[in-house]
Amino acid sequence: MTTTGLRMLTALTCVLAACANTTPVPDFSLEKVAGKWYMAGFATNAQWFVNHKDTMKMGIAMMVPTDIDDLDLSYATLNADGTCWRMTHLAKKTDTPGRFTFHSQVWNNDNDMRFVDVVYDSYAVVHTIKTKEGVSEVLNKLYSRSPEISADLQQKFTQFSLDTGILAENIVTFPQNGECPEASVDPNPI
Repeated sequence: MTTTGLRMLTALTCVLAACANTTPVPDFSLEKVAGKWYMAGFATNAQWFVNHKDTMKMGIAMMVPTDIDDLDLSYATLNADGTCWRMTHLAKKTDTPGRFTFHSQVWNNDNDMRFVDVVYDSYAVVHTIKTKEGVSEVLNKLYSRSPEISADLQQKFTQFSLDTGILAENIVTFPQNGECPEASVDPNPI
């Protein structure tokens, strides 16, 4: 078995063990998580990320609670050519506070999303298990209320990601980026 294959098998074993025990923060507050966040970092062994991580930059996420305690998620990242990449999801609440599920029509996958570490006025670490055609992958995201990310926060995100089976080279904090202009809100997010 190649070294890369062995590393991936080891990472997968760690992911399966870690994912089973990854629970949302106690006393999660949907109201406190609302608002503007900077998408400061991603960590995943998924091939799409491995292929594009070197070109990715910081974007903006807006989290808006609905009247029935679901969570509207809107993402926007300014591209180098001045255009904006945008995506929206409606994350449905579950019986566990801080845990949401949604299906992405863009990526055709099912998502089990958990807020695993939150300081509401500073940062949030979100652990998502993405499943497509029976294959699951982990994506950890680091959100920040500020575009500046401290070394301590980077280390905390890195350690959590390593603990959930992500290879060190696939844990990235993004360079700062300009912001997209405001867009009209889609009343029917996907």
